[in-house]
Amino acid sequence: MSSFSEKFIRSFRAALPSPLSIAIGLTIITFILALIFTTGQSNGIGNHILELAEYWENGLWGLDQKDGAWVRSWQLPFLVQMMLMLVLGYILALSAPVKLFIGYLTQFCTNTARAAFIVTILTLIISLINWGLGLIFGAIFARKVAEFAEERQFNLNYGLIGAAGYSGLMVWHGGLSGSAPIKASEPGNLLSLLPDTPGIPDRISMNETVFSTMNIVVSITLLIVLPMAMYWMGKRVKSQPIILKKEKRNTLETQELIGAEKLDHYRLFSTMIGSLIVLYTLYLFFIKPDVISLKTITPDFINLSLLGWAFLLHQSIFKFLNALDNAIGSSSGILIQFPFYFGILGIMKYSGLMGLMSDFFVDISTSTTFSINTFFSAGIVNIFVPSGGGQWAVQGPIILQAAQDLNLSIPESIMAIAYGDQLTNMLQPFWALPLLGITGLKPKDILPYTLFLMGLGTIIFILGLLIF
Repeated sequence: MSSFSEKFIRSFRAALPSPLSIAIGLTIITFILALIFTTGQSNGIGNHILELAEYWENGLWGLDQKDGAWVRSWQLPFLVQMMLMLVLGYILALSAPVKLFIGYLTQFCTNTARAAFIVTILTLIISLINWGLGLIFGAIFARKVAEFAEERQFNLNYGLIGAAGYSGLMVWHGGLSGSAPIKASEPGNLLSLLPDTPGIPDRISMNETVFSTMNIVVSITLLIVLPMAMYWMGKRVKSQPIILKKEKRNTLETQELIGAEKLDHYRLFSTMIGSLIVLYTLYLFFIKPDVISLKTITPDFINLSLLGWAFLLHQSIFKFLNALDNAIGSSSGILIQFPFYFGILGIMKYSGLMGLMSDFFVDISTSTTFSINTFFSAGIVNIFVPSGGGQWAVQGPIILQAAQDLNLSIPESIMAIAYGDQLTNMLQPFWALPLLGITGLKPKDILPYTLFLMGLGTIIFILGLLIF
């Protein structure tokens, strides 16, 4: 690797604090920006500060304003969903069959370049199907590759492999689980966002967004370019011996079992419970009337599936609990850091700061530059509010109204939001928290390489928006 690249990576790693410090820093920046650029509902700077503090506090605890009152909204349930997805995915990865499957894949990851290529392409494919599955798969696969390198005693650039496992977050919003395309495809969603705008369609089919020629070409290009680029990078980065922090192992299974204690060790009991849950998820997905759709694969559905398969593959409640004991620590970062981002969302949404940012990009746009400016504005907003669904709810109406006024393509505008939102996931460590918890890496270990992916993605997305 060139001396310039080595110096860049070393400098970047030295400059980054912990994920929690980044979240706190972004909170302070957001508060200051809102204080400067928004006026508030009350007179005086003191009252405005108190208003912003209220927006932050209510956002922190997952409250939204409806009809003049603060009511519980989606944030805290979402926090629990993400923690469960991480923990249950980790538990499943610790089961013998999954270890065997991932072990089969890792045998091909014999050096940094090959590992980066394989982890990237598989993570991208799964993330295009569903972002949650891709997030957990990429994290676990990266960890297992590192364990394989440690066991076989060959050098590896673990940061690059971690970045490969996180790469799926740069394609998810153009995939089957993308928040903006899915919401826009729901009957009445666009009309609910812009009820008084003539000419707004009732809905935009996913055939016009996710399955459009533009998005298919962009997604295929990403599937080709990103793995090859990571392979190229793997040939040039410095690798080193892997020494992982050992997982805690429970050793309680030495006591004599008496009475009901035996139930925890019965294979039939765990297998029966797991099988019933798995069969029910198959019923929900394939058989239940009026349910079969892309929306079926929600975080709740993923967690229910993970729970069933975890019981089934661990073969006893005791083994499941042992795996839970090993996995639970990986979710600590989510528990404390997600609320800070909810607080940032509260400030940006209710102070009007998010609207001001989007309006600025709309005001400087022409029919030629609108989609590109939308793309960049979505990327900036995502740094402060890393939630595709939350961003669509607030930024979507502004962009849709502007597209309608300029007589531009609404489907392309929706995809411009999606592309910008997913692009800056490579800069914003929010969604990397599950991966960091599983792999033991730090943001500064992966961000130099995710920024490399971000640069490539920027070129691909802009070309797609301009050409089509």
